Amino acid sequence: MTRIDAHQHYWNPERIDYGWLTEKSSPILYRNYSPSDLEPELEAAGMDRTILVQAATHHEETYYMLELSEQYESIAGVVGWLDLNDPDWAVVLESFRNHPKFLGFRLMIQDMPEPSEILRPIVIEALREIAKMDLPVDLVAMWHQLPVVLELLRNVPGLRVVIDHLAKPQIKAGIFEPWATQMREIASYPKIYCKLSGLVTEADHEAWKPEDFTAYVAHIVDIFGTDRIMYGSDWPVCLLAGSYSQVHQLLGRVLPDSLTEAELEALYGGNAAAFYKL
Repeated sequence: MTRIDAHQHYWNPERIDYGWLTEKSSPILYRNYSPSDLEPELEAAGMDRTILVQAATHHEETYYMLELSEQYESIAGVVGWLDLNDPDWAVVLESFRNHPKFLGFRLMIQDMPEPSEILRPIVIEALREIAKMDLPVDLVAMWHQLPVVLELLRNVPGLRVVIDHLAKPQIKAGIFEPWATQMREIASYPKIYCKLSGLVTEADHEAWKPEDFTAYVAHIVDIFGTDRIMYGSDWPVCLLAGSYSQVHQLLGRVLPDSLTEAELEALYGGNAAAFYKL
């Protein structure tokens, strides 16, 4: 079985403007991160390929990632960005889809000044068209934005979505609700998946321990089942709180002991391959 890290990034701040990524705000992250940096880590962890995910809200970065994917076999596919407020979004999407490694795009509710922007009629109409295509969509939102995510799913119930980073629950504070109840409702939509990614950056960066995450991971496994969850490292963002190997080993330690070998194979690759139609 091909083992897949379903969520990581490569970026080059000298070539692409990421907006959020500055030397002052993120000195650890403000440098070129490329496949040559990650591939030794993947090999050491027994991972074969990755899903490369957008980190900038413009189309230029998507083309940059697609270029990288042509050069490196380890990149299984690219999740880009698409401006759904642009009346010509379908033309841009078609140009992306002409590339064999383009998989889908990511909705960045997390960064919207007002999360309800995602419910604008022009955006809902676009997402209904995308749902008809059955195109994979990543969605990043924070725990307090989940009511908007639920409203989106009520408007576009057929959308194929994977929730990134468990929707960023309050792990550092140890708070479980209302995140847990809202995620259970999200999981009731059969085409919604969830990435077990971004854990350490929601905890205490300096003093996290495995037991901080156990309840959150167990809840996601319970409500989504073992066929709609996938492993993602969120490298290099995870470096704010831990190395690639630490993140990879952490998930293995906090998963329920009851998972079978087949279920673990699905978590570490099979489910990502199915969701992204690899």
